Amino acid sequence: MNRTPRIDRTNNPNTDAPQGPVLAHQHAAGHTRRDVLLGLGGAAMALTAGAAIGSDGHQGNDGHQHHTTPGFDAETGAYTLAPLPYDPAALEPHIDAQTMSIHHGRHHAGYVRGLNTALAKLQEIRTGGGDPSTVEHWSRELSFNAGGHINHALFWTGMAPAGNGGGGEPDGPLRAAIDRDFGAFEQFTAHFKAASASVEGSGWGWLVYEPLGGRLMVTQMHSQQMGLFASCVPLLGVDVWEHAYYLRYQNKRSDYITEFMNVINWPEIARRFAAATA
Repeated sequence: MNRTPRIDRTNNPNTDAPQGPVLAHQHAAGHTRRDVLLGLGGAAMALTAGAAIGSDGHQGNDGHQHHTTPGFDAETGAYTLAPLPYDPAALEPHIDAQTMSIHHGRHHAGYVRGLNTALAKLQEIRTGGGDPSTVEHWSRELSFNAGGHINHALFWTGMAPAGNGGGGEPDGPLRAAIDRDFGAFEQFTAHFKAASASVEGSGWGWLVYEPLGGRLMVTQMHSQQMGLFASCVPLLGVDVWEHAYYLRYQNKRSDYITEFMNVINWPEIARRFAAATA
């Protein structure tokens, strides 16, 4: 019996270079979910109908114009680890610098490496150089690590230092939608905190936009990929894996979530909402 290979998920502290091998070039699609994910760089990455304004546009070796967005290098086809949009200590005292450094530089880097590895292994199988019996394994690894990468890219830019973009309450169309779908901002906050705190094991709490009904919802994600339904657009996520809070809060997950509310980057969440509803 063939033994299914295992990925080494040891965290990689070397985060400056693109992670993994060269992959096939991918073009940006014009769908709202893709548009939101293309805007991971924050407010500076304001969106138009199908493109991320503020991307690093440059001509690649193939003669085509490439637009590099945080977390992905369109020229090499490799997923990458973008720098934090602020100093690791900027979210103190709510989230400590040591946790931020380890979380970003080791855990998130590990997901980037795992994502590129899974894609390379699946490409090997397609071209006849890999074992077809491992497709299921590498497909699971792809889903887990892609989720980990995208979740964290949204997480970092969904926060900002308290009093400098972080904390407070949303306004404008996002606030109106929250009041409509949850009754009031206070009721949304209670729901979001309760759902996030009660995730069984490791996972995430999410505020998402559901385009069929045109409404906001709070939902849970288990692990890095299980629980969000197709077509929902992730707007605001809080990581409740223990590595996100244990150094400061130990087993007091609810305390961590309460402090997280003080660093939510509501202008960025509002930008994502505007992109999803455009």
